[in-house]
Amino acid sequence: MPKEIITSSSSPTTGFTDKATPSPLAQAIRWNDALFVSGQGPLDPETKEVVSTDIQEQTRQTLSNLGRVLDAAGASFANVVNMRVCLRDTSDFPKFNEAFAEFMQGEKVTRTCIGGTPHRAGVNVEIDCIAMFD
Repeated sequence: MPKEIITSSSSPTTGFTDKATPSPLAQAIRWNDALFVSGQGPLDPETKEVVSTDIQEQTRQTLSNLGRVLDAAGASFANVVNMRVCLRDTSDFPKFNEAFAEFMQGEKVTRTCIGGTPHRAGVNVEIDCIAMFD
């Protein structure tokens, strides 16, 4: 089975430094029973601007964007087996984790959370994931 490019028109595509430049990335790629979702950030899907400086609002927007890409692939957070999180400021972890837990509503995943510098100014959280289909 060849890889399938997944695109959600209701979620922004990241991987650019200039909003006018097309991204070189796929939002997600399905390969057999695995779905690999590119890192999503706290961008408004229409304006492609960062929604807020608040880490909890950024976390919710990032997860919403991720969820729309999963939906475009016919998946949901129930299919997610692993997430990787990058926080610009690791002192945001407690507030990030609170918003993450509220959003996930008890859904369990494996997760790695590191400190780093997301590629775009104002982006304080980026999350990617791997999901599996039955």
